[in-house]
Amino acid sequence: MKYIDLIIFDLDGTLVDSRDDIANAVNFTLKKIGLKEKSISEISSYIGTGIEDLIGKSLGNKQEVLLTRALSVFEKYYRKHSTDNSVLYPNVKEILEYFKNKRKVIVTNRNYGFALIALNKLGIYDYFEHVVGGDDIGCMKPSSCPLDRSMNRLNTNKEEAIIVGDMDIDIVAGKKAGIITCGVTYGIGKKEDIIKAKPDFIIDDIIDLKDIIH
Repeated sequence: MKYIDLIIFDLDGTLVDSRDDIANAVNFTLKKIGLKEKSISEISSYIGTGIEDLIGKSLGNKQEVLLTRALSVFEKYYRKHSTDNSVLYPNVKEILEYFKNKRKVIVTNRNYGFALIALNKLGIYDYFEHVVGGDDIGCMKPSSCPLDRSMNRLNTNKEEAIIVGDMDIDIVAGKKAGIITCGVTYGIGKKEDIIKAKPDFIIDDIIDLKDIIH
C-alpha cells in the first residue's frame, strides 16, 4: 500500500456511467441537423477528449460545415438531459466515503458546467476539493497540465498523488505529471488500451482502491 495525500479522479467512465445520456444527446443532435443516428457503442468510442471532439467525430465528413450548429444543439439539449439515465458505478459512493479524509479532486475533459451538474445531481459534489473541466484552463488530458494545476493549487507532492481513470489518456496524463496511475477496467475506455498504457495499478472495481491507498 502507498501513502496518498491527493486522489485525482476522472469523471465519465470512472465515477459516472454517462454513456446513455451522452449517446442520446448526440443522436438528438444528429437527427436535428438531418443526419443518421449512431449506435451507443460507436458514440461511446468518441467519448473522453471533450465535447468538440465528440461532436466532430460523430459528424464525420460533415464536421466542417455543421460543427458550430451541432455543438449549439448538443449543449442546449445535454444541459437539460445530462443526468436522465446517468448513474454512479458500483461502490463509488462507498469508496468516496471511505476516503472522506483524503483530499480528492475531479479532472475531467467534460465541460466544467456539465461536470458540476452531474456531481450535484448524483450527490457526490461535496466529496471534492475542486473540479477541473475540459473548458477550464485551455488544456485537457492527455496533457499533464490540468493535473499539474490541481497539485499546485493544493500544494501536493507528486509522490503522494494518484490519478484514477478508465482511459489511456488518464494514464498518459498521470505519467507525464510524474504521479502514480491507476486504470479501471469497468468504464467507457477499452481494457486493452488501459493495459497498453501500463498504469502502476489496474483494478476491476473501484472499491479495490482500498488495497492500494492508505
